[in-house]
Amino acid sequence: MHNDVSLVTAAMLAIGDELLSGRTKDKNIGHLAEMLTMAGIDLKEVRIVGDGEDEIVAALNALRSRYDYVFTSGGIGPTHDDITADAIGKAFGLEVTHDRKAMDLMGAMYEKRGMEFNEARRRMARMPVGAVHIDNPVSVAPGFNIGNVYVMAGVPSIFQAMLDNVLPTLKTGARMLSTTVQCPFGEGEIGASLGAVQKEHPDTVIGSYPKFDGTTYSTDLVIRARSESALDSAAAAVRAMVEQTAARRQVATGMA
Repeated sequence: MHNDVSLVTAAMLAIGDELLSGRTKDKNIGHLAEMLTMAGIDLKEVRIVGDGEDEIVAALNALRSRYDYVFTSGGIGPTHDDITADAIGKAFGLEVTHDRKAMDLMGAMYEKRGMEFNEARRRMARMPVGAVHIDNPVSVAPGFNIGNVYVMAGVPSIFQAMLDNVLPTLKTGARMLSTTVQCPFGEGEIGASLGAVQKEHPDTVIGSYPKFDGTTYSTDLVIRARSESALDSAAAAVRAMVEQTAARRQVATGMA
């Protein structure tokens, strides 16, 4: 792979016809690049391929032999063109089946939501035999890891949440610190303010993860940095932003 043992390398494979047609603007490449840079992992190459099995297999085999880690995004949903799991299986020469644990997790989730766990949704439980789950705290359906390949969803909030679960398991070139601020507002209400905080703290990466408890939206704001001082400074700014948002809402409610 490479001679410098201290250097950890990675590549990304973004999958989906919608990326190549322009219907979907990719947000995952930039996020992965930021997070890997923060962790001291060198992102060396990014490829974008459509929903064609041969193209995915060829790109994956080229990348996984050259780099320590390969991260894929897209193509693990419930529709007929979500063929990433099958392509990964073919690349590794492994059978792809409905994973028992994934079936149980998703079956319980759909039952709780009063929705049918139909054949299309069951597709999201398919993965190569021997694959290890990547937890999905946003919508339950897991990604998976096989060899040095990490297979994740294309939806940015899910991709980011899955990556959060993967990063601590990787060999990295630098220590990364993180802290979480609970925010009682949805992303739409804090987006602009959060963007301003991120701009003022360029040596941090701030992620926002939406949550919905059935009645109200809230957001977990995760701040990451390499130094305690950078982390503390950005976290204080995020907390102040949340308090200011609460104060503005209070004023608006009082005026209503």
